[in-house]
Amino acid sequence: MSYPSSTVSRRNLLSMAVVGGAGLAFAQGAPAKAAGRGNDLTLTVLGTTDLHGNVLNWDYFKNVEYDDAAHNDIGAAKAASLIKAMRDERGADSCLTLDAGDTIQGTPPAYYYAKIDPITQGSTHPMAAAMNEIGYTAAALGNHEFNYGLPLLREFERQLDHPLLGANALDATTGEPAFTPYILKRVKVEGHKPVTVGILGLVTPGVAIWDKANVEGRLTFDGIVEQAKVQVPRMKAAGADVVIVSCHSGADTSSSYGDALPYPENASTLLAQQVPGIDAILVGHAHKEIPQRFVVNEQTGRQVLLSEPYYWGMRVTVMDLHLTQVRGQWQVASSSATLLNASTAPEDPAVAALIRPAHQKVLAYVNGVIGTSTVAMSAATSRYEDTPAIDFVNHVQADAVKTALAGTADADIPVLSIAAPFNKAAAIPAGEVTVRDVAGLYIYDNTLMAIRFTGAQVKAYLEKSVEYFKQVSGTGPFTPDQLTNAVTPTAPNGTPDYNYDVMGGLDAALTYDIDVAVAPGSRITNLAYDGSPVGDADPFVIAINNYRQSGGGGFPGVTSAEVVYNRQVEIRQLLIDWVTAEKVIDPATFATQDWRLVSGSTPIQITD
Repeated sequence: MSYPSSTVSRRNLLSMAVVGGAGLAFAQGAPAKAAGRGNDLTLTVLGTTDLHGNVLNWDYFKNVEYDDAAHNDIGAAKAASLIKAMRDERGADSCLTLDAGDTIQGTPPAYYYAKIDPITQGSTHPMAAAMNEIGYTAAALGNHEFNYGLPLLREFERQLDHPLLGANALDATTGEPAFTPYILKRVKVEGHKPVTVGILGLVTPGVAIWDKANVEGRLTFDGIVEQAKVQVPRMKAAGADVVIVSCHSGADTSSSYGDALPYPENASTLLAQQVPGIDAILVGHAHKEIPQRFVVNEQTGRQVLLSEPYYWGMRVTVMDLHLTQVRGQWQVASSSATLLNASTAPEDPAVAALIRPAHQKVLAYVNGVIGTSTVAMSAATSRYEDTPAIDFVNHVQADAVKTALAGTADADIPVLSIAAPFNKAAAIPAGEVTVRDVAGLYIYDNTLMAIRFTGAQVKAYLEKSVEYFKQVSGTGPFTPDQLTNAVTPTAPNGTPDYNYDVMGGLDAALTYDIDVAVAPGSRITNLAYDGSPVGDADPFVIAINNYRQSGGGGFPGVTSAEVVYNRQVEIRQLLIDWVTAEKVIDPATFATQDWRLVSGSTPIQITD
């Protein structure tokens, strides 16, 4: 939602914004809590994370104001209104503002200022301009900060008015932190002894694998817990009364390919448990909403406060650290946290005005021509017949994986790819093609991965996929609705289109029939690769999106399969990049007849 900033006072704005965790005094109609007096003081930490290049509340691919099913609003400009209102409420001197990383990748503006008008050639990054206007105290590196290479990251760092922290991003030659590991911030509130706040930045070590091409030989990445055990004692020795960590690593301990390092990807809870001396952690990376969580440190028995403010600027964390003096030194006596909802806020006019020129440039780019297509490609019938539109997605995905595996042990293994008919309205026109046209083929923010499968696993995967079809008798003609969206025990309202995956090959065709005259479980027949039957032990690499690989849809074998590729690149951006580089989309170069619906061995007839 959007409305002029004058329509809502900052105090009323905050009263509407609280979404969870500990209640704020002003949200309950009570007087605002003062910073404290004498031996007591409340320090407020305001936090964002995973902004991913979102400044304005705008969907560049749809060319409309952003909206989702929950009617969330996004962007640093809206978060700025909440942050500035909190400073007014609590007193700016007692507030620190942090970000937990993933700032310069994920949207057309981020791409534009990395590839089209790169900041390395003199332009200003819109995220740097926005964050400088907001007035951050510090920010942590995120793994996506490394996607566009170190020169661009270093230029972004130079454009910031605040430090970019990354204690466990180490110089490959010296082994020392390549970025500022931490800062000590002297907080002075009138009527109180100054407080020295140590702010440590850490990033998930999976960067070493996901962005190997950009960091290998230049940077190494230590474990989050391991490096914190080095840096927190140094911060304490340097005089830190309070230690806050901005940690780009999820709170729910788990890992994907990052375990090969062998450090866990999501280690914020382990950090709180295993490293003494930490008072609070601003969590990022997992794109989860955690208003307030306490973790007990195993050595000290003290509670450590964790909070994660969702992503894209949808929420702002408010952590209150209540300090008291013990023998003349400040200590955290108690703490609490909540989240503020950006949907309640207008865009901050100062931030919005700064970004408006960049916004207009990016709109022109997104609606501009990046290539041509020899024919029109529609996805309207992709759920019941093989179409060039889905073949195109599979081709780009498989090609990206094949290119990445060159020179590895998997280089000669056949690459297959899966894609689902997400968007019936998607269409690439004949003739000129824009960024928005291409983006419409892939409406989700999934990233590309690849796993190792056997022929038997390929068949099992396809059998699960074709549960999407209803069992019918005869060869038709049938309408699409008579064949698709079958009711199953796991889909009582019908199997959604996005749970039907089409599989195709890269260097040679994968072909198969789907016999909808038989019950699910034995529908895949004539499964062949390059004209030869697929054997149970035949090796394959499968290009797959991160949603599927993590278990989305309940497909067999994927979560336990070995991951051989994961650079956390958005599939939608891969499609755009492919068209930008190749200039021409010609289905004759990638579209093949991979699959068909049959009854026995006779093709099904389908009519609209």
